[in-house]
Amino acid sequence: MSAITTHILDTTSGKAGAGIPVVLERRTHTAGWQAIAEGITDVDGRINDLLNTREAFLPGHYRLIFETGPYFLLQSIECFFPQVTVSFVVKDPVQHYHVPLLLSPFGYSTYRGS
Repeated sequence: MSAITTHILDTTSGKAGAGIPVVLERRTHTAGWQAIAEGITDVDGRINDLLNTREAFLPGHYRLIFETGPYFLLQSIECFFPQVTVSFVVKDPVQHYHVPLLLSPFGYSTYRGS
């Protein structure tokens, strides 16, 4: 399992947010935000293999960018947030970081999961 994982729950339907592209970025001192991984949520709304084991997992600032607009567009649902960005800090790269997204067309919530 990846050191950083995520899942999306569509709170309007009570179902998994499947098929949503997600990009993981890390902030560097020299180049700013750099994309280091990407994936698409599976039928359960999860991405468990975002970082491969060869990728160095370092302390620092990270962010997940969820492309939610196309997900709602395919359902003919108007949304206010076509993209959701969640920034977080990794202090101990030995730990696992799970970042869920609870999503609706006009709001979202997140937390550090387990």
